[in-house]
Amino acid sequence: MKVLQYQVQRRNEASSLEEPTGEAYNLFAFPSECNFSGLRFSLDLVKIIKEDPARILEGSPFCNGRWMVLIDAAKGSATEPPDLSLYPADFVVMSFYKLFGYPTGLGVLIARNDASRLLKKTYFSGGTVATSIADIDFVRRRKSVEELFEDGTISFLSIASVHHGFKILNSLTVSAISRHTASLAWYVRKKLLGLRHENGARVCTLYGDSKALFHDFGPTVSFNLKRSDGSWSGYREVEKLASLSGIQLRTGCFCNPGACAKYLGLSHLDLRSNFEAGHVCWDDHDIIHEKPTGAVRVSFGYMSTFEDAKKFIDFVTSSFIALPNWIESGYQLMQGSESRLGAASFYLKSITVYPIKSCAGFNVESWPLSTTAGLLHDREWVLASLSGEILTQKKVPEMCFISTFIDLDKGILFVESPRCQVKLPINFITDSCNGGSEQIKLNGQRYEVQSYKNEVNIWFSNAIGRPCTLFRCFSSSHNFCLNKIKSASMRREVQSVLNFSNEAQFLLISEESVSDLSHRVSTNVQKGACGAASQISPMRFRPNIVISGGEPYAEDGWKILKIGNKYFTSLGGCNRCQMINIVHDEAGLLQKSNEPLATLASYRRMKGKIFFGILLKYERSEPVGRDGDLWLQVGQDVHPNVS
Repeated sequence: MKVLQYQVQRRNEASSLEEPTGEAYNLFAFPSECNFSGLRFSLDLVKIIKEDPARILEGSPFCNGRWMVLIDAAKGSATEPPDLSLYPADFVVMSFYKLFGYPTGLGVLIARNDASRLLKKTYFSGGTVATSIADIDFVRRRKSVEELFEDGTISFLSIASVHHGFKILNSLTVSAISRHTASLAWYVRKKLLGLRHENGARVCTLYGDSKALFHDFGPTVSFNLKRSDGSWSGYREVEKLASLSGIQLRTGCFCNPGACAKYLGLSHLDLRSNFEAGHVCWDDHDIIHEKPTGAVRVSFGYMSTFEDAKKFIDFVTSSFIALPNWIESGYQLMQGSESRLGAASFYLKSITVYPIKSCAGFNVESWPLSTTAGLLHDREWVLASLSGEILTQKKVPEMCFISTFIDLDKGILFVESPRCQVKLPINFITDSCNGGSEQIKLNGQRYEVQSYKNEVNIWFSNAIGRPCTLFRCFSSSHNFCLNKIKSASMRREVQSVLNFSNEAQFLLISEESVSDLSHRVSTNVQKGACGAASQISPMRFRPNIVISGGEPYAEDGWKILKIGNKYFTSLGGCNRCQMINIVHDEAGLLQKSNEPLATLASYRRMKGKIFFGILLKYERSEPVGRDGDLWLQVGQDVHPNVS
């Protein structure tokens, strides 16, 4: 083993770094177990560094100093804590959360008495000083190391719970826990390595290889999955599908950027390029330039069971292995095919307008198209927190209880909520000058917005149970690119003008597709694959346009369609999230389940996305006005793939 030499990094470039003498203290820190791959480092490093640093430093001037060693045992101590009588490290850090799952935010530093006296602090706070004088530089610190370093009020309630955690570990014994978790991890590794697609291609790539420096694996399995064509399945896709199966996974880089870059083969240029493309920690950009930006991690503890491990393997097998008929008698995404059109006739079944983003909409028999962004006044208003964050049902589910209606003749938006006694009228003709104007940012797009008077904001704050502000879109930076990191499976290169919509001007849903989905969900319930079934309404998907006629999913293959005398371009399928699993009942309560997203994932998944419905862009050819013939009307014929 050897140390790779890097240029010395200094925070202060003006300071000089003198060559250490025999009395200088150096610190070598390493983890006993890698939290990314699960590989365990040999604890022999402790003795080598302390007794013979020149063996691996190979003539570096830093081998002249006195070396001290810190073991980061936060991950490793849960199943193989270091024996300090055999490996006399100077410092060991541990995490109680990693040991027995509770409490979070409380760790421990174990220090040798002689080593602890070398520790110095450049600051002080409550509880760590014997005395201090406020207006001159005079302070005397406490002498014992625990009093010196435990700043402020310690978490005494959490510390009390640690006793019970150790009682569990002592009753089970660490050796038994180690054997138990190792057997589970070994089983999962073996099964994952054995998975093959129908064409013989490997399904799983495991991270971590056993070499001289490492000693066995901890109970952690880190990996990524590949499709049969060799492309990667993103870790967000795996995480989302796993959650639908009741499996919780950790995904991403696990706060370990060094191991992440090493195992994924990401260069410095790759990491900078990914950031410039919009990727940051915890976002959904799991594949960039055909490379994964993170991984999937499975960890086992003393409470894990063989049934847990087998359920996970069964999940991977059923969700990510391509077999000859893996789309079980279902309709595949058409991607432009016209094979199912035939003589089918389609018509416009319903029109829904959603004036306020993420609030309830209202159905109309006819409605005009705006000059810029789809249906007139559709998602023209938005609610924001006092810090400027745009509010949606994902974070504020209560927004679904706010009902809306627009009277075009009077120019009034009416808003109601079960939490507010009075209906709120907002005159969007006369009220447009009552508030100030400012700029906000949503989905990378900057909007010029109008704010409203305080009484309007108070009404909405009462309706959702938190302070908020109502804004109306005046204008936006047009020609908004719909997807910064383009996906090959979706035609997002078409630019569009939007109000506060997420992706497109219109969302179209087929009544026949909803009926087929509802039947599949009911079948899964009868097979015991999910919870209680409920009738699925097209409104569950918040469409602007619902059509009827033809076969289920015929809309997948549409490129251009004509509704009445208006033309629309399809931008591809709409990627669904877990919001469609939330529904509010007649009692005003929110109900959550795994459906219908779990069923959709079983037959409507492509390249990591679950598609249902299509996104549309209106191809306007002349100025739009209410007096013209540019209204959508329920009952109008729908003609797909017209030239």
